[in-house]
Amino acid sequence: MSYTFFQEYWWFLISVLGALLVFLLFVQGGQSLFFSLGSDKTDRKLLVNSVGRKWEFTFTMLVVFGGAFFASFPMFYATSFGGAYWVWMLILFCFIIQAVSYEYQSKHGNIWGSKTYQVCLFINGLLAPILLGTAVSTFFTGANFSINREAIFDLDGTSQVVSQWMTYKGLQLYGLEAVLNPWNVVFGIAIFFLSRTSALLYFINNIEDVDLDRNARRRLAWNAAAFLLFFLPYLSYLLTKEGFALNPETSEIFMQPYKYFHNLIEMPLVLVTMLVGVVLVLTGILMTLLKPNFKKGIWFEGVGVILTALALFLIAGWNNTAYYPTLADGHLQESLTIYNSSSSFFTLKTMSYVSLLVPFVAAYMIYAWRALDLHKITKREMEDPHGHNY
Repeated sequence: MSYTFFQEYWWFLISVLGALLVFLLFVQGGQSLFFSLGSDKTDRKLLVNSVGRKWEFTFTMLVVFGGAFFASFPMFYATSFGGAYWVWMLILFCFIIQAVSYEYQSKHGNIWGSKTYQVCLFINGLLAPILLGTAVSTFFTGANFSINREAIFDLDGTSQVVSQWMTYKGLQLYGLEAVLNPWNVVFGIAIFFLSRTSALLYFINNIEDVDLDRNARRRLAWNAAAFLLFFLPYLSYLLTKEGFALNPETSEIFMQPYKYFHNLIEMPLVLVTMLVGVVLVLTGILMTLLKPNFKKGIWFEGVGVILTALALFLIAGWNNTAYYPTLADGHLQESLTIYNSSSSFFTLKTMSYVSLLVPFVAAYMIYAWRALDLHKITKREMEDPHGHNY
C-alpha cells in the first residue's frame, strides 16, 4: 500500500465523516422549527426532546470531522482553521450555545426561562447549517490564502508563518469574505433547508402526535422545494464551472473546464453513488407526502443525503483535484491537494490501523440510537415528572 493509497484512503474517511455530519444536521433543522411547528409549550417540549436526544451525535461528529482533518491533512487545518478563524469561531460559538441550552433550559433555578434557551437553539439551527455549508463550498470555489512551505524547514525563526490569510480588496476579513461569493451562500442556504427537510421527516418518524404529524407533513413540501430551488442551481453551477486540476506528473495546478463534471464521469462509482443518493432523497420525501401513514421517509432520505454528500466530497479531492484552492493573485500553485497537504506516510499508515476500529464505534452508535428510539415520544412522556426530559 503506497503513500498515495493512504492519502486517498484518508480523504475517503474524511468524506464519510463529512457526509454523516450533513445528515446529522437534522438536529439543527429541527431547532429552527421549534416556534413555527410547535403551536404551544407542550408541542415545543416534544420537539426539543425529540432532537435533544440526538444533539450529542452531531456535536461529536463535528469534533471527529475536525480532528480527523487535523491528523490526516494538517496543512488544511493550519490554513483554514488558522486563517479563516472568524467563520470557524462563529460555528464553534453556535455549537457552544447549543450545548449550554440543552443542559440548562430545564435546570432547577433557571432564571432566564426555557424559552430563552430555545431561542439560542433556534439561532444554532439557523446559523450552523448556513455557515457550515458556506465553508464547505469553498472546497470548490476557493479561499484567499497563501502558503510558504519553506517556513516548515526554517530553523532560525526568520520565517514567521507557514500559511497566511490574504486581504480581500484591502480588507482583512479572515474567512468572512466567503459570504461575498453568492454561490457559497446559495449552498449554505441549501444545506439549511435540507436540514429542515430531514428534521420534518425525523419528527414524523420519532413523535407520536397527530397534530404535529399533520403540521410536519404540511411544511415538508415547501421546505423540500426550497432545498431543491437552491441545491439544483448550485449543482448545475458546480458541474459546469472551471475546476482546480492537478497535473500528476508536474504537480502543477491549472484551471480545467467542467472539472467536477469530468470527475463524476471518470469515477463511475462516485457517479452511481450520487445518482442513488438523489433518488433516495426524492423517494423519502415523495413517499412521505403521498402516503399519509408512511413514517420511514427519514431513512430513505437520510441514506440518500449521506450518499450524495459523500459523492460531493469525493469529487472535491479525488481524481487529481485541488480540494482547497487559493484565489490569491499569483498563488494558484499553493492550492491544497490531498498529496501536498497530508501527514507523513508513517502517520497515515499508523492511523489507518486505528481506523479499523471505526466499524465498532459505528455499531455502538447504532445501538445507542436504537436504544433511544425504542418508543415514540408522546405528550404523556413529557408530562412525567420523573422522566429525563429537556
